[in-house]
Amino acid sequence: MSGSQETIPRRDFFSRVGEGLYGAALASLLEADLSRSNAALAADRTVNDLKPRPPHFEPRAKAVIQLFMTGGPSQVDLFDYKPLLQKYAGKAPPRSALDDIQRLDRIPGGILPPLFRFSRCGKSGMEISDALPHTSECADDIAVVRSMFTTHSNHEPAIFLMHTGRLLPGRPTLGAWVVYGLGSENQDLPAYVVLDDPGGLPRSGIENWQSGWLPPVCQGTRMRSEGAPLLNLRPAEEFPSPVLELARSLLGRFDAAHREKHPGLPELEARIASYELAARMQFSATDALDVSKESQATRAMYGLDDTVTASYGRRCLMARRLVERGVRIVQIYMNYNPWDHHDRIEQGLRETCAMTDRPAAALLKDLKQRGLLASTLVIWGGEFGRLPHSEIPKVEKHVGRDHNANGFTVWMAGGGIKGGTVYGSTDDLGYKAVENRVSVHDFHATILHQLGMNFRDLVYERLGRRERLTDEFPARVVKELLL
Repeated sequence: MSGSQETIPRRDFFSRVGEGLYGAALASLLEADLSRSNAALAADRTVNDLKPRPPHFEPRAKAVIQLFMTGGPSQVDLFDYKPLLQKYAGKAPPRSALDDIQRLDRIPGGILPPLFRFSRCGKSGMEISDALPHTSECADDIAVVRSMFTTHSNHEPAIFLMHTGRLLPGRPTLGAWVVYGLGSENQDLPAYVVLDDPGGLPRSGIENWQSGWLPPVCQGTRMRSEGAPLLNLRPAEEFPSPVLELARSLLGRFDAAHREKHPGLPELEARIASYELAARMQFSATDALDVSKESQATRAMYGLDDTVTASYGRRCLMARRLVERGVRIVQIYMNYNPWDHHDRIEQGLRETCAMTDRPAAALLKDLKQRGLLASTLVIWGGEFGRLPHSEIPKVEKHVGRDHNANGFTVWMAGGGIKGGTVYGSTDDLGYKAVENRVSVHDFHATILHQLGMNFRDLVYERLGRRERLTDEFPARVVKELLL
């Protein structure tokens, strides 16, 4: 074009920008940016190891033990006494009580009264069901939150929300966030341990303890409560200690050289850290989970002498031994979905309470007598609760309750929690949380606060977003529960 500069249409420019000098220049610039980014990541290795990191402020709790009751325990039969359920037994629920209640795609049955007698317990006079006689003895050590609510009435989304703050899978769990924020006080054990049921995985499986897009080192480590704590922990052939030390030293140098060539890769960092941790765990994990070292009286207190309580009791005792050794968070699960009592609810509650009540109470008592309860936050609860009416169609002996996302109960103990406290309430029939409502995000914010972390400041930069456990949802620390 004579006397003027040739112009290239924008679409043509972008379609040809990868060619020739354009592409070479762009590749050079991008490579420099990537190298700087990787160097910055490599310089900050704190997110890729388990070294202890300072909290935002002085914590009340150093560790968390979560007793997760998958399936939805029935709050109206265990912790939330509603006398009017007896008065209106068998009658149709009032329409006003059903407004905004989820799961009304199923025709509600008649009002179902509490299946067990309630008693006032401890100096606080807290009302707890006779289905939980051992927990009742700990009434003055626990804070019962009767006004929890969630936003989904199906198991998987509600489980994801309770663990990760969102309804979808793939996000970091509470335990992963705790490890990301605080690391571990014991470099010979995982910071985040999962003790699931030998009979099978809980509902949603390993999604319950994933690290999501947080550094992989933050993921929960499953440890078996029967047999070797971890498979393949020890080599098939034993070698003399000097040979092992030389081999580990050599591997360490190889790892360091490989890391230098590939800086800023969290998966690589996590894999190397995992191998190093596995070597240290060969003794420490076996020792930590060896309950035979406990006295006969302690094992009996947890119910290890009873086939009904032995499995759950063993895991509760292991949890105490782990936090005693500096593990940051321990989660205990049951087999699949044991609290999901759509039918035969009285029988089902008797069975699940019989398995868990004595061990859970023993855990609280044991922590307290060892001076550990003050620094260990114990939390109990499921992903939602149950509705106060029965399901239809059911014959009377098969009666059950459907899911209730609008109002349910959890309890907390230790770690700076005010024992003997009952916080919040549902309506007169137990359908909805109405007073001092506590969301899942409030619950998470309170747990983080007790561990010395401000939920607004515990962030992870990802794709231009400042990610949080509570995300951008409204949340508050429930200070009324705190000492």
